[in-house]
Amino acid sequence: MTDQAVHTSGPTPYTAPAADGSGGFVGRRSELAQLRADIGRAGLDTLSGRPAPRGRVLLVAGRPGSGRTALAEEFARQVAADYPAGVLRARLTDPDGTPVPTERTARDLLRALGRPVRAGAGEEELTEALRAALSGRRALLLLDEVAGSGQLADLVPESRDCLVLAVSRGPLTGVPDVRPCTLGGLDTASAVALLARCAGETPRVTVDPRAAERLVEACGGRPAALVLVGGWLAAHPMASVAEAVRRFGDLPDTLPGEAADGTAPGARLVPAPRPRPAPAARPLVRALLLVHGSLPPAAARTLRLLALAPAGLADAHTVAGLAGCPVDAAAATLEGFVRLGLLRTTAVPGQYEVPGCLAPLLAVLLRELERPADVQLARARMLERTVRLLRSCRAAAEPPGSRARREAAGLPRALRFATPAAAAAWLDSRLPALRAAAGLAARDGELDTLARRLVSALTRALSAHLEPGGAAPELYRLYELLPPVAARRGLHGEHAAALLALGDLDLRAGRPREALTRYRAALEAAREAVADPAGAAARALESLGDTYSALGDRPRATDWYGRALALCQTRGDLAAEARLHGRIGAEHLHEGDWEEALRAWRAAAAACRRLKDRRGYVRALEEAARVQELAGRAEEALRTRREALRWARRLEGGPLDGPSGGTGYGEGHGHGAGRRAPS
Repeated sequence: MTDQAVHTSGPTPYTAPAADGSGGFVGRRSELAQLRADIGRAGLDTLSGRPAPRGRVLLVAGRPGSGRTALAEEFARQVAADYPAGVLRARLTDPDGTPVPTERTARDLLRALGRPVRAGAGEEELTEALRAALSGRRALLLLDEVAGSGQLADLVPESRDCLVLAVSRGPLTGVPDVRPCTLGGLDTASAVALLARCAGETPRVTVDPRAAERLVEACGGRPAALVLVGGWLAAHPMASVAEAVRRFGDLPDTLPGEAADGTAPGARLVPAPRPRPAPAARPLVRALLLVHGSLPPAAARTLRLLALAPAGLADAHTVAGLAGCPVDAAAATLEGFVRLGLLRTTAVPGQYEVPGCLAPLLAVLLRELERPADVQLARARMLERTVRLLRSCRAAAEPPGSRARREAAGLPRALRFATPAAAAAWLDSRLPALRAAAGLAARDGELDTLARRLVSALTRALSAHLEPGGAAPELYRLYELLPPVAARRGLHGEHAAALLALGDLDLRAGRPREALTRYRAALEAAREAVADPAGAAARALESLGDTYSALGDRPRATDWYGRALALCQTRGDLAAEARLHGRIGAEHLHEGDWEEALRAWRAAAAACRRLKDRRGYVRALEEAARVQELAGRAEEALRTRREALRWARRLEGGPLDGPSGGTGYGEGHGHGAGRRAPS
């Protein structure tokens, strides 16, 4: 099995490629040997004769910029062959410093394993499913940026064949038998080798070893700082290492607007609070200021704007939106940032990651050096471009000549997809960033229109390219974003539509009680709407009937169907009227109330006839005949069947006069079948 990833990092801050394009890992030999030895080393539980049925947990601990992720990735590469079930990667802290909910991590790991997940499944169900999926398999879980022991404990497989490699800032107390490997700075020889690798082909580091050692000492041996300084040297081939030492020493160890303790006054421009750089990370601040100060103004601004990249992931389209530049220019800028050590490549071609140690520093620079209005405009441009990409992605799945395909043909070439397969691959590879973009827009509070459009475009793209079972879990989380936005803007109809969609998914996932709560809330929201052109109130009433029917509560189902029927009759919705008569007839049939069932099916037949729905009319007659037979009225049943047969023959070989299957009652209790997603 190939390596699988939820959030995969490529070259990390100290496996950055050299100028000749080669890569490699520098130093940390003793740490790698320690980690390998710890895999088989007996723990306290084993020594006491009670080996726990859990995977061994190894911990790589260190401050941001210490190369902890790079060490973990290198170790995973070295031992991957021992774990044929693959290497699963997940990041447990978002770039803004917010711990990732365990439910989301477990759902993403299950998706990477190709295991189906119920829409709306909770944390306990998902972690249980993850443990079951990993049972009996030799897999390696690389969990980066672990925020706390509780976050990790729920993800450890109950199998000693699995290995968990955790990366964290500090020790994780409370995790049984964890084996820590704490990182400081690189040793001098390894640090100089890393600096030489990143500085390019000119032998400046080797010809001035004393200056190189002073530079390593100034950087505290921290790989991330060394890579940035090496990138600066590579970009300035005429500068000596001694000049780099001088420039580095002249820089402040605080960012603009920060006090000496790392606190920054002023209003935040990035929605979520970001962690402050720790005092021990101050060499990294100087290294970033060195590189940032050497960039052209446009590139420096683009670098700061990368603090807005959803989930810390960016591609050429993200940067083109943020900076308002052509895609080609954005792609070149990203490649330049990689050479400078400012970005990591990922397993997805063309996608890059902002290193976790740099994300909070860039956020401070953005907050202090950009105007709030400009930041909001950049965010809006990025989200607008994402909406257009998603619409083009969905259009690629439409038939040739369709309206969506014609509209997509008018988009710039950079926004179009050559084939449906290319669109589906883009959607799958960008899904973590797209999810994060939707969440960012919904939480912003000032971009509600964009948030609604983005969620709508993403749900439609997912529905177009994924099977219903695969799309449902993603759709559920997206629909959850809409009610707060709609309520904030007083859009009661959209609020009701989102709640209806969530209720439908709850009901299909076997959670009728949760569905009832959603449908009742949708009904209240629909009643608040000034106008209800989509009939959300009627759909909520019908959905309540569907749910009680699924629960086997026939009287309540009939009652709610009756309320929906009365509302549809008031609105003049003949198709819904026919369908609801059929629903009511089916409920009475289950209860053995033949007279009421027959009355309902006759009413359904009459509505279909007025609607000119021949197929629905035939189905209603057949159901009426079945009820007559059950009631012992054989002659009436025979006459009704003859009538149905006569109309059925008219269907053969000719078009229908009315809508095909428009009533929908012949499909059983639909549980939201045929409803449109919120748009």
